[in-house]
Amino acid sequence: MKTILVIEDEKDLAELVAFNLEKEGYRVVLAADGLSGLDKARDNSPDLVLLDLMLPGMTGTDVCKALKSTDKTAGIPVIMLTARGEEIDRVVGFEVGADDYVVKPFSTRELLLRVKAVLRRSAPPVQGGKIITIGMIAIDTDRHTVTVSGTGTELSTIEFKLLLVLAERAGRVQSRERLLKDVWGYSYMGDSRTVDTHLTRLRAKLGAAGELIKTVRGFGYKMEGP
Repeated sequence: MKTILVIEDEKDLAELVAFNLEKEGYRVVLAADGLSGLDKARDNSPDLVLLDLMLPGMTGTDVCKALKSTDKTAGIPVIMLTARGEEIDRVVGFEVGADDYVVKPFSTRELLLRVKAVLRRSAPPVQGGKIITIGMIAIDTDRHTVTVSGTGTELSTIEFKLLLVLAERAGRVQSRERLLKDVWGYSYMGDSRTVDTHLTRLRAKLGAAGELIKTVRGFGYKMEGP
């Protein structure tokens, strides 16, 4: 049974989310503020955290930073819950390590789909992988590691999956909608800028090797060898 920690100060919403998650077979732990949420994350080692952006005392972004800065909780995927749909909120959430976001008000079905998708892509890799090399980038699909010119590069789960999909389909253009489906695990929901935000961060982490990922204006992205 997967455990999901819900850090949400709106009591009615938290209970509604918990009810629907439990119907799907998840174990749910609730926290009404950031500090208690951090304590419960450390005590319960949840498989996923649903984290409200606007919390009393300690903001959701600060909670996410704290989770990602500690070895015990750094690997726990985080879905941000935000009442605002502005791009700056999404960008900040991704910058502090969030794996996905859902804008309030959201449907129960959408939230469950996002939860399932994030849990699926955060699962341990299947053994018997391979090394994919493109230019100075080497991707170990078994260990989920990436090196650039022999130096390890720390990528988030989403960034790794995005790089892997592009590398496996090198030379072929991938639309933003296709990347949303294959990397995030859900169909296009009206905001392909999610892909652009992650591609920008991925390129920055790859340094000069990021130039291997080309933008195809008006359509999407592709990866090309040197």
